[in-house]
Amino acid sequence: MEAQTNPLLTVAEISLSYRPAVRPSDRPKIKSPKDAYELFLQHWNHDKIYLSEQFYMLLLNVRGNVLGIIELSSGGMSGTVVDLKLIFATALKGMASAILLAHNHPSGDVHPSQEDINVTERIAEAGKLLGIELADHLIIAPDKFLSMADERYF
Repeated sequence: MEAQTNPLLTVAEISLSYRPAVRPSDRPKIKSPKDAYELFLQHWNHDKIYLSEQFYMLLLNVRGNVLGIIELSSGGMSGTVVDLKLIFATALKGMASAILLAHNHPSGDVHPSQEDINVTERIAEAGKLLGIELADHLIIAPDKFLSMADERYF
C-alpha cells in the first residue's frame, strides 16, 4: 500500500511571471511634469474634472517609461480617498520603480491644501521604505497644473 502525502506538509510555492502588454520601445517616456500632465489629461474623465476629485497614478520603470496608468479613486467636490495600500499594492504588482500621482481640484485652483501636502509626504515616505520613488504629485485643471515636486512640497 502506497503512503499518502499529507497536504499540510507540502509547502506552498509562489511563482512570478511578468507579461507586459506593451513593448518597452512603445512606452511613452516622462521627462518633465508637463509630459506627465499631458498624458494624464489624455486619460482623464473630462466630464468630471470640474465636478469631482479624481486621483490617478502613472507607474514608471527605472528609465521613466510608463508601465501603466490607473484611476485610483473618484470622490466628491472637495476630496477623494487616497489609500496608500492600494497605491503601493498596484505599484508593486506593476513592477514600478517610481510612481507619479495626479489629482484634480474641481475649483480649478491648483494650489495644494494642507491635506494634499500631508498625504504626499506620507506617500513619499512609504515609497522610500519600499524602494519606489514618488517622482511627482500633480494637481491639475484642464488648462494648468502644479508640480508638487517642482514646488518642493516633498
